[in-house]
Amino acid sequence: MRKSAKKVSVFDDELQKLASDMAETMYAAPGVGLAANQVGVLKQIITIDASRKDEPKNLLALVNPELVWSEGAEEMEEGCLSLPEFKQNVERATAIKVRAQDPKGAEIEVSAEGILARVIQHEMDHLQGKLLTDYANLVRRDLYMRKRRKLLKGR
Repeated sequence: MRKSAKKVSVFDDELQKLASDMAETMYAAPGVGLAANQVGVLKQIITIDASRKDEPKNLLALVNPELVWSEGAEEMEEGCLSLPEFKQNVERATAIKVRAQDPKGAEIEVSAEGILARVIQHEMDHLQGKLLTDYANLVRRDLYMRKRRKLLKGR
């Protein structure tokens, strides 16, 4: 999780399968976003679906995402599939534009606001090896990590 993901240069069936598997894992969790390095693959690919439960699914798979524009700022509490029970207030841009590729290699541009913008930024952090705990103060981060280690030892 701490290693930066590598840029994808090969767009093949294996990459499309990875995107599909990541979406399945994300939905099963259930979560709204997943980065490849969260499942042990150091490739720049994220899957996102920030649609509400009463809306149809709206899956995005972004390969090699790059933030090209952002505006505004809002602080909001976030959670993360990789950090169970940890919540942290994070300030993020409220509107963004991301340039990326789809799993087949086609170039795409995504404009996002609100929760979708937040989720994309959160997942892009993962691709750089950044975790939600990095936004917490040292005491809070240390307490959480000790609690997790203790829980994992008890298993």
